[in-house]
Amino acid sequence: MEFQLLGPVEARQGTRRVALSGSKVHTVLAVLLLARGRVVGDSRLSSLLWGWDPPATMNAQIYTYVSRLRKLLGSDIELVRRQPGYQLLAEGASVDMVEFERLERLGRRALEERRFPQAGDLLRRALDLWQGPALANVTPYLAEAELPQLEESRVNALEHRIEADLALAQHRRLVPELTGLVGEFPVRERLRAQLMTALYRCGRQAEALHAFHEGRQVLAEELGVDPGADLTTTYQAVLSGELSRLPQPAEVRTAAAYGGGAAPVMLPPDITDFVGREAQVADLCARLEPAPAGRRSGFRPRRLLITGMAGVGKSTLAVRVAHAMAEEFPDGLLHARLRAEDGTVKDSGTVLTQLLRALGETSEEVLAPGGRPAQLDELIQRYRALTAGRRLLILLDDAANELQLDALLPATADAAVLVTSRSRLPAVAGSRTTTLEPMDEGESLSLIATVAGVSRITEEPEAARQIVEACAGLPLALRAAAVRLVSRPHWPAGRLARRLAVEASRVEELRVGELDVRRSLDSALRHLSAHEREALVTLAPHGRTAFTAASFAVLLDLPETVAEELLERLVDVSLLEMTGIDSAGEPRYGFHELLRLVAAERHDAHAERPVSRAG
Repeated sequence: MEFQLLGPVEARQGTRRVALSGSKVHTVLAVLLLARGRVVGDSRLSSLLWGWDPPATMNAQIYTYVSRLRKLLGSDIELVRRQPGYQLLAEGASVDMVEFERLERLGRRALEERRFPQAGDLLRRALDLWQGPALANVTPYLAEAELPQLEESRVNALEHRIEADLALAQHRRLVPELTGLVGEFPVRERLRAQLMTALYRCGRQAEALHAFHEGRQVLAEELGVDPGADLTTTYQAVLSGELSRLPQPAEVRTAAAYGGGAAPVMLPPDITDFVGREAQVADLCARLEPAPAGRRSGFRPRRLLITGMAGVGKSTLAVRVAHAMAEEFPDGLLHARLRAEDGTVKDSGTVLTQLLRALGETSEEVLAPGGRPAQLDELIQRYRALTAGRRLLILLDDAANELQLDALLPATADAAVLVTSRSRLPAVAGSRTTTLEPMDEGESLSLIATVAGVSRITEEPEAARQIVEACAGLPLALRAAAVRLVSRPHWPAGRLARRLAVEASRVEELRVGELDVRRSLDSALRHLSAHEREALVTLAPHGRTAFTAASFAVLLDLPETVAEELLERLVDVSLLEMTGIDSAGEPRYGFHELLRLVAAERHDAHAERPVSRAG
């Protein structure tokens, strides 16, 4: 469900617009969304619906509007009576105002850090969410109460975006826009100062000075004040010629925080509430230690692979280890994701270009002679030359296969490489593999206690154990469950445990914002071949207990040798587990329970064709 407040108030389910009618219904929806999950009292709703003159039947009418909304929005949205009013819980829904605030906050931070291209892009995306005046179809009482602060947020974001564009020398394009904005907001000094800056950089100094004197007159006549610091400083800068200088963009982050000199630092932030994995952290850190004095590092390649199923915490572990060992790599900490957000495999040349730029190559240097795009072999040679002899730590996240990875490995052992992948990648020369398993009960309880608070565990220990059991030790699921408890402080842990006990909806319950178990596990299924995916989905409803290749072969009408090869491929990409050996000496295989549920959903949703025999 998507909600729009930055324009006419609307609700959409996918591409379907929910048919809301009348300003009163739109007002009730807007008020509840603006409350962000808090209870809105009847008196507050009444004042925003009818002002100082509510009807005698106001409670009944409010009840009618809420009932109508509840019916129109469906079961995905919880609209409940909570004394002294009503509460709307829209978990998983998107609200354009919330997204605007997120993008504006990120854009403002980028601007403060002088990352001007990113700032401009983020703020432009934030402003594009506005579909006209906010709250356009609500009562005048709500518009009067909420519209001024929403409009102020929009104009602030607009000023920040213009500041980023000015820093990127977009002054000629900005003059018409700023002229119109100054006419619309004549007493906003920052917009007028930005117009003066743009005019001056276009060589129109006289017009810049005229804009200042006009602004001074407007301020005196309308507000009885003199120009403030922004406008006065800009006026002085026009007179002294200082406005021609553009602000300097941010330099590449340095490793000074880790005790090194200037060097690229691309690592994602460390996880502050990291829990467990002590043995793996200690082992990986030990393997990243530099070679002992007197030994050449060339005899000790450091290529460490962390493998495991989706959601098991491979990237989190790798980032924690990289931060822990940062002081050992004074020449830089590089990071690259090897898949796009939708799971598609990134081109090695694209990743190499990103890494080369982090290592100091300019856009022109990444091109081949003559200005043409460099071939992959040329990029690999340049990358290996730049990394040779440098003590770098390179984190390559979510590798798809050995072929992709081969182009990204440095030629010498001075640089260490951490790789995460769902696949085992046995052909990576000199690599040591750490296979990450789901957490045990103790680690799982610790993770939930760290995120949700110890009291949620100690007050209902049995419910906490049931939650842990439902999550089957998968850190992504555990964190999603813990965040749900945090976002629902009025829920006892037992309520979440009961909801997770229902298999049919368990995976859906484990979705909170960007923490989405279904999306993560389904992404892994999507990148199987059609034959492998069909086999796995067909097996899922029968995979509650461990099974052998023989039973799998019977189910799919395959030769046993073909069935075993297929099962081993699924183990290699962390979609099945080998659980042991049976009495006849045959391997036994099994599903992680959450993965089985996601695969079973596909089985239920689609009539699967019988798997064709593999040759």
